[in-house]
Amino acid sequence: MSTAPKQMQPPRARSRKRARTGAHVRLADIAAEAGVSTATVSRVLNDAATVSQEIREKVLRVVRRRKYYPNAHARTLASGRSNLIGLVMSDISNPFFPELVKGIETAAYEQGYEVILADTNYDAHRMASYVRRFIERGVRGVALMTSEVDGELVDELPRRNVSVVFLDTGRAGPRVSNLAVDYGAGLADALRHLAELGHHSIAFIGGPAGIPSSEVRRRAFEASFHRYVGGVPAGVYEADFRTEGGRVAAARMLQARPRPTAVVVANDAMALGVLRECHAAGLSVPRDISVVGYDDIALAALAEPPLTTVMLPRQALGRKAVEALLATINHPEQLGVEIPIPTSLIVRESTGPVPKTPAPERRPAGARAPAG
Repeated sequence: MSTAPKQMQPPRARSRKRARTGAHVRLADIAAEAGVSTATVSRVLNDAATVSQEIREKVLRVVRRRKYYPNAHARTLASGRSNLIGLVMSDISNPFFPELVKGIETAAYEQGYEVILADTNYDAHRMASYVRRFIERGVRGVALMTSEVDGELVDELPRRNVSVVFLDTGRAGPRVSNLAVDYGAGLADALRHLAELGHHSIAFIGGPAGIPSSEVRRRAFEASFHRYVGGVPAGVYEADFRTEGGRVAAARMLQARPRPTAVVVANDAMALGVLRECHAAGLSVPRDISVVGYDDIALAALAEPPLTTVMLPRQALGRKAVEALLATINHPEQLGVEIPIPTSLIVRESTGPVPKTPAPERRPAGARAPAG
C-alpha cells in the first residue's frame, strides 16, 4: 500500500512565513490583520486617546498574538523624537544616588520614558562625553545630578531642543530648570541643634575644593555657624564625598588640640567614615564627640550609633526632576523653573551634650595610627 508524499512548502514560502512572525512582524502586517490603517496601529501603540476602545482592543489582540515589538530606533528616526531621558550622576557607589535614581526612573516610567544612566566618577571629561552621547541618541531631556558641569557643552542642550534639569549647579532659563536644595536651612538646623546641646567647638568636613556643591555647603555651614554659635569653627577639612575620604579627614581632625566636641559632615557617606575613625581612635560617639551627617541615606539609621543627619528627600527630588523636564519637553515655549527642595533634621543617637572634660584618646590595642 502506497501513500502519497506530503506536499512540502517551497523554501521561499517558509521563509516568508518566518519573516512575518515574532520580531520580524511589520506594522503593516498588524494593520492588515486588524483591518485598520498603519496610522491607527501607531496611535494604539503610542496610547493616543483618539482611538476607540473597540479598535484599541482589536489591534492589541493582534499585537499580542503576533508578538510584535515596535522598532524604537526606527520610530525615533521617522519622528525625530525619542522617549529617552539621560541621567548623569557623580558616583553610583554613593548610597545617596541609588535612591535618587529610583525616584527618577519611577517617575519617568509612569510617563512612558526610559532612563539612560551615566556615572561620571567626579570626572568632568566623562561628564562631557556622556552629554555628547546623549545628544547623538536623541534624548528628550537630561538630568544633571552632578557637580562636574561643562557650561559651554551644557548650553548646547537647549539649542538642540533638549530639556535640562540641574541639581544646584544651574540657573533656570529656556528649557532649563534647577533643583535648589536649601543647604542653608539644613545646616542651620544642625548647628542650632548642636548649640542647644552646648557645643561651641564644632568642625566641618566638606567636599573637594572647586566643586560647586562643596562650596555651597561650606559657605552655608560658615554662615550658620556665625549665626548660631559665633566665633570661628574648630576646623574646616576637605574630603572626597566618599566614606574613606571621611575617615582620612576625621583622622586629621582628631589630631587637633583642643579636639572639637562636634563635627558636621557634608554627606552621610563621609559621616560613616568619621564614625569609623572615631571608634578606631577609642572615642565614644556622642559621649566624646557628636557627629552630624547630611542626606539621611538608608545606612544612616543603621550606623553605630544611628546617625543624626539632615534629610534630603531623594525620591521626591527625583520625581520633581522628571516633572521639570517634562514641563519643558511638552511645552518648549515655557521657561524652566527654580524648584526649592526643603530639608529637615533627623535627630538620632550620634549627637549629645558637650562633654564636661575632653576625653583622652583611647586607641584600642593593635589599632592603626591615624592617616595623615
